[in-house]
Amino acid sequence: MLKVRNITVFYGKLQVLWDVSLSVEEGEIVALIGANGAGKTTILNTVSSLIHPASGSVEFLGSRIDGMAPHSVVALGISHIPEGKRLFPDMTVRENLELGAYTSSSRIDTGSMLEEVYAIFPALRMKANEVPRKLSGGVQQMLAMGRGLMSKPKLCMFDEPSSGLAPIVIRELLRVIETLRQQGTTILLVEQNTQHALGIADRGYVLENGRITLEGTGKELLENDHVRVAYLGL
Repeated sequence: MLKVRNITVFYGKLQVLWDVSLSVEEGEIVALIGANGAGKTTILNTVSSLIHPASGSVEFLGSRIDGMAPHSVVALGISHIPEGKRLFPDMTVRENLELGAYTSSSRIDTGSMLEEVYAIFPALRMKANEVPRKLSGGVQQMLAMGRGLMSKPKLCMFDEPSSGLAPIVIRELLRVIETLRQQGTTILLVEQNTQHALGIADRGYVLENGRITLEGTGKELLENDHVRVAYLGL
């Protein structure tokens, strides 16, 4: 479904990715792990076409997308749920969700998509008329995820969805990610909680200093000595 081929990315004169390649097959959960500053968010931003690679390519469903405008990438079926939620604080929960359905195809089904999101996150239905700044961190993250689902994506990219949340909320959000996969959504997951991320992932990649250094199944990476020492503290 997604093929990132040998991308090199700069911020100005600063190089942050070196010849990075990865793939995500339809129906998979693929985890991307690494320390802060390794370049994980840069990969997601490149797939979303928020930034463009100096070399290499990004393909989605067999077509190159690295030169497209970000809104066109969304319209193709890629949803990016960014780190930090990026909600509109003075708009209601419902209004934030509706903004996620701005593509021409998803606007037609806004009502039905709202119902689907409310079914996944019942708390959002209860808080539909409240503004995000009055919500708990967990419900804010549910709203960010729900907004990302409103465009009916084929591929969802989650950037650190568990950041700053209580363990019980993290477990619920990871359960939702697994459920989305069961319902047919492919997942690319960037997550600081290595144990949880690799625990639900079919495959994973380790990114270190802007380079892919390891790849394998979730189980293989959990049992890898380097991963255990560097990311699991074992």
